[in-house]
Amino acid sequence: MPANTTVSSTKKKGRRARLLVIALVLALVAGVGYGAYWGVSTVRAPFPQTTGTLRLAGLAGPVDVKRDAYGVPQIYASTDEDLFRAQGYVQAQDRFWEMDVRRHMTAGRLSELLGDGLVDTDAFLRTLGWHRVAKEEYDTKLSEETKKNLQAYADGVNAYLEDKQPRDVSVEYSALAFAHDYTIEPWTPVDSVAWLKAMAWDLRGNMEDEIDRSLMLDRLSPEQVEQLYPEYPYDLHRPIVEDFEVEGADSDADSGSGTGTGTGTGSGTGTGSGTGAGTGNGTGAGAGFQGGAQGGANGLQGSAGGQGSTAARSGLQAQLSGLSEALDDIPALLGPNGNGIGSNSWVVSGEYTTTGKPLLANDPHLAPQLPSVWYQMGLHCRPVSATCGYDVAGYSFAGMPGVVIGHNQDIAWGMTNLGTDVTDLYLEKVTDRGYLRGSKEVPFETREEVIKVAGGSSRTITVRTTNNGPLISDRSDEQEKVGQEAPVTNGAPDRGDGYAVALRWTALDPGTSMEALFKLNRAKDFKEFRDAARDFDVPAQNLVYADTEGNIGYQAPGRVPVRAEGHDGRYPAPGWDPAYDWKKEYVPFEELPYELNPKRGYITTANQAVVGASYPHLLTEDWGYGSRSQRINDLIESKIKDGGKISTDDMRTMQTDNSSEIAKMLTPYLLKIDVSDPYVREAQQLLEGWDYTQESDSAAAAYFNAVWRNVLMLAFGDKLPKELRVEGDCLNVKPVDPTVPEDQRDKLVRECGKRAPDKAQPDGGDRWYEVVRPLLKDEENAWWHTPATRLDPATATRDELLARAMDDARWELTAKLGKDISTWSWGRLHQLNLRNQTLGTEGPAVVKQLLNRGPWNLSGGEAAVNATGWNAAGGYDVVWVPSMRMVVNVGDWDKSRWINLTGASGHAYHPHYTDQTDLWARGELLDWPYSAPAVDRAKVDHLVLKP
Repeated sequence: MPANTTVSSTKKKGRRARLLVIALVLALVAGVGYGAYWGVSTVRAPFPQTTGTLRLAGLAGPVDVKRDAYGVPQIYASTDEDLFRAQGYVQAQDRFWEMDVRRHMTAGRLSELLGDGLVDTDAFLRTLGWHRVAKEEYDTKLSEETKKNLQAYADGVNAYLEDKQPRDVSVEYSALAFAHDYTIEPWTPVDSVAWLKAMAWDLRGNMEDEIDRSLMLDRLSPEQVEQLYPEYPYDLHRPIVEDFEVEGADSDADSGSGTGTGTGTGSGTGTGSGTGAGTGNGTGAGAGFQGGAQGGANGLQGSAGGQGSTAARSGLQAQLSGLSEALDDIPALLGPNGNGIGSNSWVVSGEYTTTGKPLLANDPHLAPQLPSVWYQMGLHCRPVSATCGYDVAGYSFAGMPGVVIGHNQDIAWGMTNLGTDVTDLYLEKVTDRGYLRGSKEVPFETREEVIKVAGGSSRTITVRTTNNGPLISDRSDEQEKVGQEAPVTNGAPDRGDGYAVALRWTALDPGTSMEALFKLNRAKDFKEFRDAARDFDVPAQNLVYADTEGNIGYQAPGRVPVRAEGHDGRYPAPGWDPAYDWKKEYVPFEELPYELNPKRGYITTANQAVVGASYPHLLTEDWGYGSRSQRINDLIESKIKDGGKISTDDMRTMQTDNSSEIAKMLTPYLLKIDVSDPYVREAQQLLEGWDYTQESDSAAAAYFNAVWRNVLMLAFGDKLPKELRVEGDCLNVKPVDPTVPEDQRDKLVRECGKRAPDKAQPDGGDRWYEVVRPLLKDEENAWWHTPATRLDPATATRDELLARAMDDARWELTAKLGKDISTWSWGRLHQLNLRNQTLGTEGPAVVKQLLNRGPWNLSGGEAAVNATGWNAAGGYDVVWVPSMRMVVNVGDWDKSRWINLTGASGHAYHPHYTDQTDLWARGELLDWPYSAPAVDRAKVDHLVLKP
């Protein structure tokens, strides 16, 4: 039995009901549309004072807060403590509701704020124990100086909260008061540190890929699954560092990587019909898809030993599906984890710029949210001295001191997600008493967690932990069946009632990333930059660098586990076998890739492979596939060839490049299709002469992306198990559940998808480009086979499937955009909506109108440099965005440019709530004042904080 005692299975119903009550009250409070005095005053009450003078206890001297026309603050102080105390005060002025929700999430206490619909989410988060790890980190890993800065920040937040009623802090609290009594707790330094755990969770690497590959084996053979996860195309897309060598390392040395093989065969043809998203096609057509799924009952542990079992997979599918659903319910503060999450960053040497100094660009790709996850600001000591060491500006996180991405007076830096594989799932043989290690049973480490619930009774859960981490399978009724029939090696122990699942993750060990951020803010050269990176353990990020001396550089930091030979992290590993444990030491920092002033004169990081295949350590087997990075490389090369130079505006133009690599690859095949239907032919003609750019007003981009989506759904999506398909996408398929009697296995059953639209597969990212690339030359490959439906004949070749996709796309867009193709545009399909991350996501229309903004019709697309991503399985809505953009003019700092997705304020109806979004959507950048004279010229509001 699982240790989860009273976790609710109602999940979203309770949360939605509670949010409905709060939302309706909020509508009344705000006096929707009527301008009632009480409503207006309630909305305006939390707006911050930004001019005049305020008293702030604990200051050693006066602090100036100067805001520009967009409300971006620049803070001037004489000591470090005053600087961070003022930062805490100012961020709380603008964003405290966001900060409070965030700390409740990181502590697994959302139920205290929003009710019993979030008990399951809290239980999962308590099991991970982010806040507990953050406290241990604060107590044991951080220097006294860092603790002092964190405490000063917390003191500033609490000074803002002092003597304020919740209604004076944010309008959301006014609504909350009608639902239950709520008292805002003081901010603590650990609340700030815990945010790094949420950041690490959202950037954790390939955990979803590990789950998805296992789930795919329900309907696909191991060979077919591998086809959907091709090797990185080094011949097409260059890695970040091309010539890095580890001193004294043997390229054949134990890297912890390797691929085992599972055995098992199957043959057969599966057919089906039904209705599905956009296409209504059946699944399993073509020899091997159904039979191969039966043969694929082994192979899960192929990468972990090679001796596959022929046992059926129903128990495994149930537990992995439950785990996937549990992950879906955790709020992704940065975005749904997966292939889409990434960023662009590149730096160009002054040798190739119009300024003669380096130019550095960065735009992290995260989920759109309101307010933006980023908070722009400057932190300035007057002057920089032994007692005040900061003169830094850039993008911070509300709730955390310092600047995460930006520049100081000497260096600039940017970040993209490195994507190292820092999580592993372990199958564990468990009893009520403990778990198997080798031949011995070892007792669990256990702790009880009490989850308080607003307006309800508290719930108690027991967290059980193994040497491989907490048992996350305890958090779901479905996961209770973990591993009942999971394919494992022949030497596996008797499964009994099933295996549990433990999570090994680098971020569950206390670390020093907060230490790294303060060091990074003060670094003066590449040596100090690397010294800061040494402490940046989680999440692992690609760090690009430039300095006023003209140097450019790169460093890959982070804890990278060393795995056993033969274990590549692609599938769950046997936890009972100590041979599959992580080694005690991580990859040494000195052996992580870096470079300084490469001969090519520029460095590009966009989530592609960091190094070549000969690198002796396993970083991951699941890189981004390099479509964006290679496009950036090509754009840079095209500018600097024949002595050309790159300007600040050129960097901005590159950030908004909308070119589609898959369109260049696929369109020539589409134009060769002989289309007889005049309406479809009319749409096909849109692609003639198209330059493959995805501008918001482009009809060709709209049609191509609809064709691409339908190609993916026909060739792949309708052949995937329900756990990966979009919720509500229903198909009639042959059952693969081995418990179904043999004489009933030819009967079709109705299966409906279970994934959220932004997390379903195939997502259409550049992994799928590499899946399709070789298939285009194999005209009769089984992936092109689809069954007949009531409206369409079966397809058996590439061109038949492409023709059917073109037809489906024409009628899909006719329904969405109208019959007249002259009115079509990509932006009408590809829209951005900004949603408040609590009451704006699941409330009724009235609250969405109050708190949410949009839509904006956007250019760009999935895996374009202008990465306004969309999930092909779920539709065309924007689910990823460049969450900010910056171009740093190194050395001439006041000529740098920046933009945020939304605005400085988190208060609905404040002038700075979304005042940057229109500019952002057009690809424009704002002036970024840094020097004191420039800040004064841009100053609109001036607040003095006095002791």
